[in-house]
Amino acid sequence: MRRRPKQFEIDSKAGRFAVYGGLGWCFEVLSTGLHDFARYRDPRLQSRSSLWMFPIYGLLQPLYEPLHDALRDKPAVVRGGAYAVGIMAVEYLTGRAIRGLVGEAPWDYTYAKVHIDGLVRPAYFPLWAGVGLAMERVHDVLTGRT
Repeated sequence: MRRRPKQFEIDSKAGRFAVYGGLGWCFEVLSTGLHDFARYRDPRLQSRSSLWMFPIYGLLQPLYEPLHDALRDKPAVVRGGAYAVGIMAVEYLTGRAIRGLVGEAPWDYTYAKVHIDGLVRPAYFPLWAGVGLAMERVHDVLTGRT
């Protein structure tokens, strides 16, 4: 007898990949619009993203979910640090791959004082740690653990 799924549970890995891709896109559109408003006071609230970002955010399913499961009993500072390192590694590797394919990455951090090949900003480490910790709840909801 099959158990009844919880309200937002998604059994398929492909389904969760799609949810992470969509959530990532939404977060990016929201954050770029708010960032530009805060920085430039642009009342148009224009946002931007790239089609490349959907599969990059979708990588949370095969890469983040197992990491979260392995780190569940660790302190938040350890989990957050591991998530930030992982996100920054994916950011670097996917940025290099896309740059190799089409000549440039969808993002460019060369304007920052400190960056790695224009693909990673170490200053974003705390942000990515926080995102990783926030995604724990999303992962648990999507897999029916809550």
